[in-house]
Amino acid sequence: MDSTMTVARAGSRGVSLEDSFRDLFGRHYGAVFGYAARRLGWHEAGDATAEVFAVAWRRMRSVPDEPNALPWLYGVARRVVANHQRSARRRERLEARSLSEPERRFEPDATDLDQALGALRESDREVLMLVAWEGLSPSALAKALGCSKNAAVVRLHRARARLNAAWDERGER
Repeated sequence: MDSTMTVARAGSRGVSLEDSFRDLFGRHYGAVFGYAARRLGWHEAGDATAEVFAVAWRRMRSVPDEPNALPWLYGVARRVVANHQRSARRRERLEARSLSEPERRFEPDATDLDQALGALRESDREVLMLVAWEGLSPSALAKALGCSKNAAVVRLHRARARLNAAWDERGER
């Protein structure tokens, strides 16, 4: 096989895309791996190289002829490496943020809940208790309240928001 013919022409001359890919992979894997390893380190270079060749496989018909195949692979590798580096920076920021914030533990107290419920209007308390204690669905809640299902869902949402606000207020004291 002439190594300079395009993959599209290779397919028309009886050389399969798979064979063309194997040739491309065998010829350039080491160079692409080295490129990724110098930028990401050895532990991530394998994954990045695999991504590069996955792109090459998907776009095999548009991979340029030799000697332009390697520069094309470097272009793909440059984008893959940039994605890996962005992901690493996001992970580092998230880890730094999680280490800088103290761990919050919330231990619910039944008396806090009773006090928060007591701070609500009777109608909000009733909506919450019908759902939580009686296990009513939105449709059944609507029937019990004598309103539409949408109105019942809105009332439940607002009652939960008021309960959360009352509970938060109790916790700040």
